[in-house]
Amino acid sequence: EETEALLVAAGEGEGGHATRDRAMLEVLYGAGLRVSELVALPLGALDKRAGLLRVLGKGGRERIVPLGEPALAALDAWLAEGRPLWARRSGRGCDAVFLTARGTGMTRQNFFARLRLLARRAGIASERVSPHVLRHSFATDLLEGGADLRAVQAMLGHADLATTQI
Repeated sequence: EETEALLVAAGEGEGGHATRDRAMLEVLYGAGLRVSELVALPLGALDKRAGLLRVLGKGGRERIVPLGEPALAALDAWLAEGRPLWARRSGRGCDAVFLTARGTGMTRQNFFARLRLLARRAGIASERVSPHVLRHSFATDLLEGGADLRAVQAMLGHADLATTQI
């Protein structure tokens, strides 16, 4: 319920911030990414036709994760409407999927600040929300939906199954 409230809060409003924030949350939660993986995503990591994302995780390990329709739709909106406008602002041509309003790549700190703002907007205590909490929610939701623990391990990019079990 709180994840849904965050997604609603992210999509409220008009313009690039709402479009970007919704896309970032949909991808973070929908693919179970670490925040560092999210902000480091290059444009070439996305295969929209196949609905897949190539993620470079901890230890330089690469994994392929599926993206659901909500994440793909939010990404399409961001890539079509918001990102092109913001990309022109820096004049340097940033390859990151997610940009700041200045046209530079998002940082973990930028995203964390946005997430806290969205939590307050959604009526959730901001100290209860973090990118890692959303990653745990992703895994929990998959397991509660009947997903295999090894499949969740692969999607999270865990080297050890015990980490996924925790």
